Amino acid sequence: MQEILVLGAGKIGVLISGLLAESGDYHVQLGDSKPGIAAEVADAHDNKNISAFDLDATDQESLVAHIREHKPVAVISSLPYFCNIAVAEVARQEGLHYFDLTEDVEVTMAVRKLAEGATEVFAPQCGLAPGFISIAANELIKHFDTIKSVKMRVGALPQHPNNVLKYSLTWSTDGIINEYGNMCQSVVDGKEVDVLPLEGLEKIEIDGTRYEAFNTSGGLGSLWETYEGKVNTMNYKTIRYPGHCEQIRLLMNGLKLNHDRDTLKRILENAVPQTLQDVVVIYAAVTGMQDNEFREENYVNKVYPRVVAGRLWSAIQITTAAGICSVVDIVLSNPKKYEGFVAQEQFSLPDILANRFGQFYAHGGSNIESSELVARGETGRQRATEG
Repeated sequence: MQEILVLGAGKIGVLISGLLAESGDYHVQLGDSKPGIAAEVADAHDNKNISAFDLDATDQESLVAHIREHKPVAVISSLPYFCNIAVAEVARQEGLHYFDLTEDVEVTMAVRKLAEGATEVFAPQCGLAPGFISIAANELIKHFDTIKSVKMRVGALPQHPNNVLKYSLTWSTDGIINEYGNMCQSVVDGKEVDVLPLEGLEKIEIDGTRYEAFNTSGGLGSLWETYEGKVNTMNYKTIRYPGHCEQIRLLMNGLKLNHDRDTLKRILENAVPQTLQDVVVIYAAVTGMQDNEFREENYVNKVYPRVVAGRLWSAIQITTAAGICSVVDIVLSNPKKYEGFVAQEQFSLPDILANRFGQFYAHGGSNIESSELVARGETGRQRATEG
């Protein structure tokens, strides 16, 4: 049984720890800076393969002391993006494999630099977007002789929107603001360029439902580098219900709250509810030449909340935790195959979907409606262990 340190017992860390512990192959050391939170999560999981620790990962001295005492082989950061560089520095110093969920471009660049010359794996951006969407798009790309365009679109949405933003806080508020406010990487006419967030608005229809999509930061990951010089157009956009982008532009640009993100965070967390009744929409489209014909292929998937180990989890929890757990599982099961910086597109879609954790993407989950939630007593908020 391999020891893994999971930092952060919030919305995603709580499921990461549960999935790894339930597998029987990993013992999880779950650490959180808020006293008692990790212990609450461990008690709720009721699994002997999870041990709880009050551990402030921003205190590098304490983190090093914990690692030297408890000797994990890998660290998974499910912390806010701005905590990750310090964790990666400790991982490099102490010879641990490192995995995170960051969407932040600068953090990823810093982790890549730390990974230079390392024999251990440094795999940032292991979640949904960036993360799984790059794996899905890369699988389509491999079906073409030459590629012209690559579109990646992902949205984590409430199933039943009823507020002006048509949105619920299913993800880290810091992460959402970061994606909405930072410049976005894109490939235009074969060259990598930065484009403005909240621009490039387009309409999408999937299974009869209309959505909009627009530029957000971080989702392109490293895929553009992998295919540098081989693709004319490549971009990533976030999927939302129509009208969301206009409202966010008002907050971020019209009211200048992109320059006062603490205030924006307070506004969003006070005004926009959380929900377990969400849906994750994943869409990738690639055009190019196949057998001397110009063709297009798509990957489309919708993932809904589902019950895992007797508890209901939201679609964003399922997809994000499944993404990073499958990557961790594949790496630790093939220790000689990977080293240094590992891009998401180095993992094949069939391998991810065949993995015991990645199979949650393959099955998607069923649409659990309100009546079923009421019957289970799961409406309102999930147990406090969700973090």
